[in-house]
Amino acid sequence: MDQRISFVSIATADLAASRRFYVEGLGWEPALDVPGEVVMLGAGERLVLSLWDRAAFEAEVGESTVSGPGVLPFSLAHNVETPALVDEVLGLAASAGAQVRLAADRAWGGYTGYFADPDGVRWEVAWNPGPIGLQVVPGTDTTPRV
Repeated sequence: MDQRISFVSIATADLAASRRFYVEGLGWEPALDVPGEVVMLGAGERLVLSLWDRAAFEAEVGESTVSGPGVLPFSLAHNVETPALVDEVLGLAASAGAQVRLAADRAWGGYTGYFADPDGVRWEVAWNPGPIGLQVVPGTDTTPRV
């Protein structure tokens, strides 16, 4: 099996709200848009973020569960070239209606903050100057070092 991820799928509570957030708020372009069912967004080279109506998602995948207070047990990350871009992306997310946790310097040498989409999915916005961080930013060194 190739070592890669092709799609990240999120079952949304309100597909229209998620579409507004990602498309109108963040400015992403749908690659596929089936009203009431799914919106697919190119999220990088050979990677698609797939936003599903929860019922449509469960009909295909099976029943989903989210329980208790707090953060979902995963996050997505968007790495950028500079610390200033971290703040810029967090500002864009805030203007789109996201809850934002402001960026801070991290003990490991980077600078990161978080925002939550309409379903509470946490996105880390990160400047990571280390080799693994540079590997995922377009236009920087992409030599695998993992």
